[in-house]
This record gives sequence, C-alpha cells and structure tokens, in this order.
Amino acid sequence: MQKTKLTCKNYTELNGFYQLKLPLEFEMLIPSDDSVRLHSHLLEGLDYTKLYQAYSSKGRKPAVEPKIMFKIITYAYMNNLYTSHKIERACKRDINFMWLLGGQKPPDHATIARFRQKYLSESMEDLFYQMVKQLNRLGEIPLENIFIDGTKIQANANRYTFVWKKTVSRNEAKMQEKVKQLIDEMNQHCFFGYTVSTETLVDDLERILADLLRQKDAQGITFVHGIGKRKTQLQKWIEKLTDYKTRQQNYQISHELFETRNSYSKTDPDATFMRMKEDHMRNGQLKPAYNVQIGVESEYITAVGVFQDRNDLTTLIPMLEKLEKNIGCRYTNVIADSGYESEENYGYLTDNKYIPFIKPQTYEKWKKKTFKKDISKRENMIYHAETDEYTCHNNKQLRPIGITHRTSVTGYRSDVTIYECENCEACPVKAKCTRAKGNRRLQVSKNFIEKRQVSYGNIITETGKHLRMNRSIQVEGAFGVLKNDYAFSRFLTRGKNQVKTEFFLLCFGYNINKFHAKIQTQRCGHHLHSLKTTA
Repeated sequence: MQKTKLTCKNYTELNGFYQLKLPLEFEMLIPSDDSVRLHSHLLEGLDYTKLYQAYSSKGRKPAVEPKIMFKIITYAYMNNLYTSHKIERACKRDINFMWLLGGQKPPDHATIARFRQKYLSESMEDLFYQMVKQLNRLGEIPLENIFIDGTKIQANANRYTFVWKKTVSRNEAKMQEKVKQLIDEMNQHCFFGYTVSTETLVDDLERILADLLRQKDAQGITFVHGIGKRKTQLQKWIEKLTDYKTRQQNYQISHELFETRNSYSKTDPDATFMRMKEDHMRNGQLKPAYNVQIGVESEYITAVGVFQDRNDLTTLIPMLEKLEKNIGCRYTNVIADSGYESEENYGYLTDNKYIPFIKPQTYEKWKKKTFKKDISKRENMIYHAETDEYTCHNNKQLRPIGITHRTSVTGYRSDVTIYECENCEACPVKAKCTRAKGNRRLQVSKNFIEKRQVSYGNIITETGKHLRMNRSIQVEGAFGVLKNDYAFSRFLTRGKNQVKTEFFLLCFGYNINKFHAKIQTQRCGHHLHSLKTTA
C-alpha cells in the first residue's frame, strides 16, 4: 500500500500550507510576573559545588547541565509534576520548561530519574537549606519562631509485604530449637561432639558444615538430587544445616532493620507500617509509610525530617540538631503540639536555650469539670514542697517510699518517685481513688512536672496564645497544601534517602510558590497572623 503524507511519521510535511508565525523567542511569550522567572533568579544564587561533585571528572559530559537539570525538576515539583515521564513531556511541550532549558535538548525520562536518584541525593538537603538562608537574607524568614508538626505519607510499597518483629523473634526461637535437636541427633549417631550457641549460631554452623564437607570428600560421597535417588545421611545433615544457616542470616538482617521499630516492608525495608489518617475503608489497616516532619516559619518550610518512627516523640531533637547544623544558628521559640511532650524533649530545649511552647497532653482534659472532680488525679491533690508529700481528698498523706527509673527507646533515663498513702483502710472514697487492694500509690517524675509547668506557663500567655494559633494555621496549613493542593499522598521512590530527596524537592517547590504568592499579594515581611480578639 502506498503511503500518503497523512500516514508518514514526519508530520512537518503536513505544514506546507501554513506560514511560520512570530514571535520565535520564548522570552516574549512568558508573562513578566510568571513564577518561572522568580524561580530561575533564586536558583541562580545557589552554590552547586556539592551537586557537581556527584559527577565523576572522568565520566562523560551530562546530557543537560546539572544546574539547569535542577531548575527543571524543582519547577516540575512546583507544578505538581512528579513522575519522570510527565517531566519529560513538559520539557518538550511547555514553553516555561523550554525557557529554563535555554536551548538545550530536552532530557528523557531515564536521565531525569537517574539525576534525581543518583546525583541529587547527596546535595538536595544542602541546596534546600541554602534556599532557607537566602529567604532569611531577604527578610522573609527571621529565624525566631519555628512551628513543628508531622504527618504520615504512604511509601511506595505493597501493603501486604509486612514483617513483624515479634513474628521474627518467635520463628527464630523455634528454628534455633530445631538446630539444637539436629546437633544432638548428629552427636548421638556419630559421636561428633558438636556444640552451638544462639549468640554465635552462624559461625558455629559454618564450622560444622566445613567439617562435614571435609568428611564428604574423605569418604568420596557424591550428592544426588531428583526423584528416585536416595540421599546419604551426611547429605541430609548438610542440606538442613545450610538451610538453617541461611535462615539465621536472614533473621539477623531483620533484627538490624528493626532497630527501634517493630515492623518493616519487604518492598521498601526502610518503610514502617503505620496507622494512617486517610483510612478510606475505616478498618484501621496499617500501611507502609514514613513519618514526615516539617518546621514552618512565616509560612515557609524551614526544616524537614523523614523518620521511621510511628510517633513524634523521638523526632524533635534530631530535626532541631540537623536544622541548627545546616543554617548555622538557633531558633528562639519552639512551638509544637502535645505529641512532642516528653521529659527528654523538655530537657533538650531547656539545655539548648530554646523557649518551649508545647501543649501538655492533658491540656484539654484539665478544662473539663469531670477532670477537676476526679479525686484520683495528682493535679487535684495538694502538694507540700517542704515535706515532699501529697494530701489526698480524705486528708491522708502520700509520702515518698522510693525511686524507680524509666528508660525510653532512645536510651533516656528518667527518675520516678513513688508515693504511698499512709493508710487507705476504711477510706469512704477509696473506690473513687484507686482499685488497689492496699494503699494508694502514685508515680511522679518531678523533673518532667517542673518542665511541663514552665511550658504550660508559656502557652497561656498572650504571646503563647498567638504562637499556638499560628502553629495551627501555618504548619498544619502547609501539610494541607502539600497533600491536597499538590496532590502528594504517596512517595514515588523507595528507600529513606530517596524519599528524603523527593520530599525536599516538594518543600523546595512549595517555598518558591509561597514566595511568589507573597510578592504578588504584597505580603512580603508578614511573619505572623494576627490573633483575633472578641469584643
């Protein structure tokens, strides 16, 4: 069949009747107030030394200049384009992307994915905090109040590939018992005298297998496989011990992955199974996810952390340490919700001269009448500091009888004082106070109570109310924009390092969009929302 012009691959042959239109320069097509101009200008002021160091000096020349490639990817994240295929398509069709390319050939999706995963992972954090310091120099981020919150974002992993710590420990114990039984059987059968220990099981099995293989060679035994062939006893022992050694090695790898968590995903071992807020089935199903933390000031994201912990308690200190290291200075006020309240966090903030504005976990309960009438609560007892005693509702004294210690998952050790009532017999209100058969006991961490009271005193001031109101607007609002407006509900990459790079890119794009919006609405230099007052 003869091809016509319409069926040819080269469609330019169809344009014979059309005249070339002007203008040919993209500069004339892009509005003067387009965010791509601001984006390009801001990124020109960054130092790309670490990014260029990721490229080998002996390697081939990059398809696209690394700085321009970074501009392309960050601008894509500004416009909700996350997959490499969509970014490739935009580079070929969108005049803003063509303008950023500056005449260079559009990169293909493989080049974009390789740049994001291989070259950008080591320098993305540095580039993000350079942007934060740049906004600080422009007067947009005063580095005074940091509003902290976290959320869980689903990992790129199958929800049914979970590995649980308790299951691994239980199966490991069963297997080790089978190993001991097999060794006993071998010793009784051939008087080998082998011994194994649970602490050095892999090394012991390797030693036994090496000895059995030497016996195999000495006896001239040939291993057989397949249906209808009889295995020797020595071959059966070697195969079983080899299988046990492999399983023990896998158990050890699992224990290394667990560290401070109780689960991981086979698809993405860095992801932890967590309970998500987006529970569409309403069955509380656990999904592989990452705990993402951000710090916000003046509506800009100034700190980012990606963690494997299911709660927020252990994320505050490492994120503040990383923030101080990257920006070279320290914030004054730290504002967070009750999920960050712990003695360890209070101690760190106090020792490092931060002013804490953390809402106590029982703050909302304190306001209720039922709490105020509950005689079993420590807050409703009278404390005598001079004698270190509590007086209960029945005017009995609770005196200290000892001190116990609690250790957190991070290794922090706190002292807890135990108080016991002098006599609860025949107390008319004992049923409302305690379920214990003996005297009422009370466990109190004095250090925690003291530091909590300081933070509570901070949040009830006018400044504290103003900052708490801004926390709910700024940091929770930022998450709302990222999840809903940016439609980012699941990571595309796997592994903690790759996930961190991806989230830094998202926050980078968010900050430039926010700066552009503030410029256009003439809100630059506006740091806090005003506290509404009732007439």
